[in-house]
Amino acid sequence: MKSLELKFLNEDDHIVTISLDQPVEPVDTQAVNDAMDEIITQNIFFSSGGDLVSKKSARIVERNVTPVEL
Repeated sequence: MKSLELKFLNEDDHIVTISLDQPVEPVDTQAVNDAMDEIITQNIFFSSGGDLVSKKSARIVERNVTPVEL
């Protein structure tokens, strides 16, 4: 399963991660950048360390899970 992780810094300088499942690939970096700017501008997410104040990074994460037979 893949997800797009958007990482921000809040007022306390802590990292806040917003994860979105099943991102469209290939990733449109300009659209991601614009979306992150809009999230900061609209101040739509709450974190315990205050408002989101800057972008840190964005990345695609792929998680593979293999069950173990017992």
